Amino acid sequence: MFKPGDAEAYLNSGFVHANSGEFDSAIAEFTEAIRLKPDFADAYFNRGLAYAAKSDFDEAIVDYTEAIRLQPDDVLAYINRGIAHLMTNDFDEAIADCTEAIRLQPDEAEAYFDRGVGYAKNNNFDKAIADYTDAIRLTPDFSKAYFNRGYVYTDKGDFDKAIADFTDVIRLEPDDAEAYLNRGIAYTLTDDFDKAIADCTEAIRLNPRDADAYYTRGLAYAKKNDFDKANMDHDRAMQLGHAPW
Repeated sequence: MFKPGDAEAYLNSGFVHANSGEFDSAIAEFTEAIRLKPDFADAYFNRGLAYAAKSDFDEAIVDYTEAIRLQPDDVLAYINRGIAHLMTNDFDEAIADCTEAIRLQPDEAEAYFDRGVGYAKNNNFDKAIADYTDAIRLTPDFSKAYFNRGYVYTDKGDFDKAIADFTDVIRLEPDDAEAYLNRGIAYTLTDDFDKAIADCTEAIRLNPRDADAYYTRGLAYAKKNDFDKANMDHDRAMQLGHAPW
């Protein structure tokens, strides 16, 4: 049992609850730490993390903002507030927070990645690609950055670069069904139907309920005039609730 009035002890107790997934209890402990020590930036930051874990992003933003007020050079507070802004679809604010994090710590790959997400959501594809590229430069095994850059390249119609990025995702994460599916889509859009079929088949093996993979493989079979297989795949896609991409 810790001493009454020991804010650090409540902070540490909050860590224990958060690490066990007991976020309500963690929030209560961080709140007590703040009551005892109103300028306790770490307690605000970690309470923000706990709120974010509960998908209460508005409350998380309030706490990250207070942490930043108390510690204006807190890179992680800016990054996490940026993520919370992404989750609330406030992409301009997310970009601003990540830009400040990059100013404070130019080698922070996560800040480039998150800013890239904001730019992509704002349909600023070139800036998104530049940020994902910087994230990869700083962390060469950043599979999410390869995946997101590949997705943006697909949106731009640059399918060869998209295929290269999804191939890197598969190299880093061999069981990533989404990477196989998206590479399969890119192969379909470049009329390389045999490779599309192979990738979608692998995506289905990894995730047998992937409606998009059945639908995409069906398109590739149809392009090869194998209509029996195409119809079978499209029927299965419909059974799984497919919405056309």
